This record gives sequence, structure tokens and C-alpha cells, in this order.
Amino acid sequence: MEKLTEKTFEEALARLEQIIGELENGELSLDESLKLFEEGIALSRHCNLKLDEAQGKVELLLELKDGVVKTEGFRLEEE
Repeated sequence: MEKLTEKTFEEALARLEQIIGELENGELSLDESLKLFEEGIALSRHCNLKLDEAQGKVELLLELKDGVVKTEGFRLEEE
């Protein structure tokens, strides 16, 4: 079985979508539903970590008046 840390964001998200579909279907036993829910929570956390890592790597290139290119960390504006 593939470890969660080895999954890409896209793989984890696809599996999470599959789990949601199975849970919404409503044909699983309570035990099966709980197992999938637990896996889904772990996948959700994994996706959030991957997004946090990506956000930390994103840089904006700003060209200054004198033509020098400067990198600046990407920051989300808080509402």
C-alpha cells in the first residue's frame, strides 16, 4: 500500500473525491464509512500540507524602476 506522504497533491485529492462519492452513496456499513472518513481526514490534512508548502515556494517577480528584478514572498491578503 502506498504511503500517504508519497502521494502527490493530485493523487490525494482524487482519492479524497472518490471517498466523498462513496460516502455520499450511502451503501456502506458504519464501520466502512468510519474507515473511509478517517482516511479522508488524513488525505485532507495531507492536501493542506502540500498547499502550505506550495504557497511557501510561490514568489512574485517585481520589476523595479531601475530594471532590477526582485523576488518577494507571496502573501495572501487577509480579509
